[in-house]
Amino acid sequence: MLVSDFDYQLPRELIAQQPPAERAGARMLTLDRHTGALADRRFLDLPSLLREGDVLVVNDSRVLPARLYAERAGLRPQPGQRPAQVQVLLTEQRSAWEWDALVRPGRKSHVGERLHFLDPLSERLLLAAEIVAHGPYGQRTLRFDPVPDFYAALETLGHMPLPPYMHRPDQPTDKDRYQTVYARDRGSIAAPTAGLHFTEEVLAAIRGRGVTIVPITLHVGLGTFQPVRVERLEDIVLHTERYTLPAATAAAINLAVAQGRRVLAAGTTTVRTLEHCARLGTTLTPHSGQTSIFLSPGSEFRIVTALLTNFHLPQSTLLMLVSAFAGYDRTMAAYRHAVQQQYRFFSYGDCMFIS
Repeated sequence: MLVSDFDYQLPRELIAQQPPAERAGARMLTLDRHTGALADRRFLDLPSLLREGDVLVVNDSRVLPARLYAERAGLRPQPGQRPAQVQVLLTEQRSAWEWDALVRPGRKSHVGERLHFLDPLSERLLLAAEIVAHGPYGQRTLRFDPVPDFYAALETLGHMPLPPYMHRPDQPTDKDRYQTVYARDRGSIAAPTAGLHFTEEVLAAIRGRGVTIVPITLHVGLGTFQPVRVERLEDIVLHTERYTLPAATAAAINLAVAQGRRVLAAGTTTVRTLEHCARLGTTLTPHSGQTSIFLSPGSEFRIVTALLTNFHLPQSTLLMLVSAFAGYDRTMAAYRHAVQQQYRFFSYGDCMFIS
C-alpha cells in the first residue's frame, strides 16, 4: 500500500483548536469492526458500551512543558530591540543533563553554540545549554548546565507542546486540559489524546460496570511531530519510544486473554505498547523497554480487542494503525462519515470507539 492511500479530505474548520467546554463532552463515533456499522454517540455513553470483565488499559505518561524559548548567548539586542528567539522542543532525555531536541531555526543553530533560557517575567537566567550534536530536520542534542531542580525550572519556562495544526499559542488552561486526569510518569512531548476525555466520574462509572482499569506508560516522542517522508508503507521506520509494563497490568491482561475477555486500549500509544509486548513471548511479563512497532493493514492484533481513539491526520501512521485494527475500507468509510457529520478532529477533537 501507499501512504497516499490514507489521504482524506478534511475541511480546516473541523480541526479542533480548543478542547470541548467539558472534558467529557466530546462526541463519539462507534464502529463495529466486524460489520462496519456506525453510530453517532457521546463519549459519556462509553461506560454503557463496556462489559463486566473487560480490562481497560490507559497510558499514564505525563506531558512535559517541553517547548522552550531561548536567546543565543552573547547576542543580546540593543536597547529597544526585541531579542531573536530560538524555539526548542525537548524530545527525549539522553542522560542526566543531555536532551535531544528540535531547534528552530535549525540552520542558525550550530554545535558549540550556547543557549540561555530566561524567566519571562524577571529575565533571570534559569537554564543554560550548549548544542553538542547536530541531526537532520532541526534535530539537535543539548547539554544543560546542572541546576538544583531542572524540572522546577522547566515548569516556569516551559510551554505545553501543542501540535502544529493548533494555530494558536498555548494558554494557561492547556497545562490541565492537554493532560489526562491519570497522568503520572512525566516524559511525553504530546498527550495520549484518547485519554483526554476521561474524568474521575467517568472512570468511576466504568469501574462500576465491573471493568478493571490498569495503566501502562509509553512516552510519546519525536515521531508524533514528524511527517511520513516515504511513499510506501513498507519503507516506514518509526522512532523508538520508551515504555513500561507494570506487573499488575501484565497479570490482569494475561488473565483476561486466557479467559476470553475483552482488552480495551485507550489510544494508539496503548495499542502499540501492548502489541509490541505481545511479540516478546507467549504471555506478558513486567518490564521496561523501547518500541518502534509499526502496525498497518495486515498486522495481527494479539491482545487488543477494542479501541478508543481520536481522529488522526491524513497519511499518518496512526490512521494506518486504526485501519489495521478496523479494516481499511471500514476505517476510511468511518472517516468520511465523521467529516460529513462535522465531528471535531485531532488532539482536542472527538473520538471513536471501535469494537
